[in-house]
Order: sequence, then structure tokens, then C-alpha cells
Amino acid sequence: MPKQIKPSIVFAHGIWADGSCFQKLIPTLRAEGHDVMAAQYGLDTLKGDVDATIRTFGRVSGPIVLVGHSYGGTVITHAGMDPRVAALVYIAALGPDETETSQSEQEKFPKTEVFKNIDVADGRVWLKPVSGVPCFAGDLSAEEQGVVYATHFAPAVDLFTQKSKPSWSIVATEDRAVHPDLQRFAAKRMGATTVELKSSHVPMLSRPREVLDVIRNAVKAVQQKSLAA
Repeated sequence: MPKQIKPSIVFAHGIWADGSCFQKLIPTLRAEGHDVMAAQYGLDTLKGDVDATIRTFGRVSGPIVLVGHSYGGTVITHAGMDPRVAALVYIAALGPDETETSQSEQEKFPKTEVFKNIDVADGRVWLKPVSGVPCFAGDLSAEEQGVVYATHFAPAVDLFTQKSKPSWSIVATEDRAVHPDLQRFAAKRMGATTVELKSSHVPMLSRPREVLDVIRNAVKAVQQKSLAA
């Protein structure tokens, strides 16, 4: 009987975040025997962020379950073309088609509250200190929201200017950053297995157990496919 392969997990973060936003998921996945890495990138250009994510693939063994949050959904849609990637998981994420950008996809849906609570300074887009984080992570405790604000990583202003691999999508129904209907639209278009969670934009922090279950389902599908091969 063929030996069952443990897929690796690579995370791709969104705007106003870095790899530490997956802190409630990584220890459990490591304890379950997976190689886990969170790609870190500068949020300067999509190409740069995709390239940084693909470089991270070299630090784990394949096959890879690639997980993207928010803008990270755009990143994994491009990076997921790499043959080492076996499955994609989208968390409250964008999923633009070949002809779209993150911005053009968002413009098809009502503008969310978070974009009314930002400051643009020094060529970057920052969350407002009091009103920004509640739109982004409103179901976290006040203490956790303070940490989110203190560590949020501002994207470049012009950052906003795959269907052959199995995909899973988590729709955050209380999201005030990426419209839930946009998430549903992207998930349906890519044919993703969809799970809806009552959550703000950061379900990996507010609902980590449920997010882990979705990642485990993707892992299981990859393992079953490798056994059947």
C-alpha cells in the first residue's frame, strides 16, 4: 500500500497584515505533522508578492496546500499555478479571474466600510487608529484589536491597480472589508467547496477551529488523490 503523503501548508497574508495573522492555525497544523510556512512579502506589487510566495515553496516539501487570506487570495490564484501546489484554500478572500485585478473585482460590489476608514500617507494605505480596526477585525477582543492595529502592515497605494486545482473558500458573513457577496461570487466562479462562517474579516483569528477544519479537508483531498495516483 502506498505511503500516505503529508501535504505541506503555505500561507499567504492579506493587506494590513503579515504572516503572524495565522498564529492560531500554525501550531495545530505543525502538531499534526505538516511542514508549515507563512510567506512574508512587502505589499508593494502583486508580482513581488507572488514571487515571494513561490520562493517559500522551496522551504517545504510537496504537495502544497496553499492558503490565502483577503488579498492573499489574489496572490494564491497566481502562485497556485506552480505544479507543486495541489489545492487552494481561500479565507475571506479575493479571487480575481485572469482579466481582473483585486481592485476591479471589488468594484463590482458595494464599497465596504473599511475603505471609509483609511488614511493614505507616504504612498501607503493605513487603517485609521480608532475606526479602522473594528471594520477589519470587529469580532476580536479590544486587546486583540489593539495588537492588530499595532502590527498592521500598510500596502502600497497602487497595489490595487485558476480553476484546474481543487479549491475551498471560507466566506466571512460579517466581513466589513471584503464584501461577503464578492467572496461568494469568487467562490462560485472557481467552483470552490464553500463554508460560511459568522465572522469579521479575520476568521483565522476569531474562528480558528473552523478554519483548521477547512484546511484539513483540503489536506485530506490531496492525500486521497496521491493514494489513487
